[in-house]
Amino acid sequence: MTKILFICHGNICRSPMAEHIMNAMVREAGLERSMRIDSAATSREEIGNDIYPPAKRVLAAHGIPYGRHAARQITAQDVREYGLIVAMEEWNLRNMRRALGSVYEKNAGKFRLLMDFTGRPGEVSDPWYTGDFETAYRDIEEGCRGLLAYLQEQETL
Repeated sequence: MTKILFICHGNICRSPMAEHIMNAMVREAGLERSMRIDSAATSREEIGNDIYPPAKRVLAAHGIPYGRHAARQITAQDVREYGLIVAMEEWNLRNMRRALGSVYEKNAGKFRLLMDFTGRPGEVSDPWYTGDFETAYRDIEEGCRGLLAYLQEQETL
């Protein structure tokens, strides 16, 4: 089973959007039995909070189902359990490296940026500061499509 954990700063905008977008793509491809997808934060700021309302609205506008969410912080157990940990931006990778220490270093090959699976590597736009949830949605959707194609090419599904 392929296990993917999406990461952003607070786990209330980009990473849960990625979780639900990827889940929708996996269902559409008929791969739900071969994948497990979740999301987490690098910080403790939003622990327990639901998806931010503007993120819910953009998911709904695109027909992406979502349920109740409780933000949580990534743990060392997550690093051991998930085969791929996909961050939205470099700052997320730095925060995980600092917080997880040797666990991060021993598993460095598991950590990637979502946009690295696209033709335009970089970072997912952060709607928390811009208010532009549509641009973040487009970045995440493109990244998830690229990630799914990558996994299918690697024949890991």
